[in-house]
Amino acid sequence: MPDRVLLSFDVEEFDAPIDFGGSIDEAQQLEISARGLEALLDLLDELDVSATLFTTAHFALGRPELMLRARGRHEVASHGYRHGSLEAGDLERSREALENLIGEPVRGFRRARFGATDAGEIRAAGYAYDSSEHPTWIPGRYNNLRGPRTPYRRDGLLHLPLSVSPHLRVPLFWLSFKHLPLPVFKALSRGVLRSDGQLLLCFHPWEFADPGDVALPWYVRRRAGPPMLERLAGYLRWLKERASFCTCGEFEREFS
Repeated sequence: MPDRVLLSFDVEEFDAPIDFGGSIDEAQQLEISARGLEALLDLLDELDVSATLFTTAHFALGRPELMLRARGRHEVASHGYRHGSLEAGDLERSREALENLIGEPVRGFRRARFGATDAGEIRAAGYAYDSSEHPTWIPGRYNNLRGPRTPYRRDGLLHLPLSVSPHLRVPLFWLSFKHLPLPVFKALSRGVLRSDGQLLLCFHPWEFADPGDVALPWYVRRRAGPPMLERLAGYLRWLKERASFCTCGEFEREFS
């Protein structure tokens, strides 16, 4: 299998201000995420790049026109029903809501904030793969330094951990992309491709929209909106010269 880039976005209601002790109403949560997703879809069309959109059913039902635009070129997968919780029955309920909306099978799941979920429950809810593992240490969130770093099959599922660098396990995700010098992030990306043959990246649409006066920590607000979109555009053009893009679902079907 040639080197692959699995570009993914967690498409959700923008509840990050609540996560940090602030407030934001539901309409604003959907609006900010929708503006970011629209800008991203324009960019991905321009670059002819496909991605996997791990989407909450709540966002999809609130902005169905964006999901209908995304289907076909991009994979729509489940991010639960609502971002803030995962209740009994939500695994199946979110998959069914997304499938009914887009008219296509939903094969993948990623839990919000990379929480642990029983693999048997994920499989029983009709999924073929799970991308809920981040094998690194994020202070105040989780410590998964002992977890598998590359894709593996277990319990009837393909598990797709987010990419981290070999040895030191530096995470290659949205927060490090915001703060690391771009040459450093590119060097880490090259190292992961050379070591693993695939690079699984994760961002959120709300990062690519101006949050206005919503209260956020500086390290979340940094480069928000157009500067982040411009930074991503240059990085994706650089990646296209070094690997091919595929969705997580395509990778799952090809994984031996």
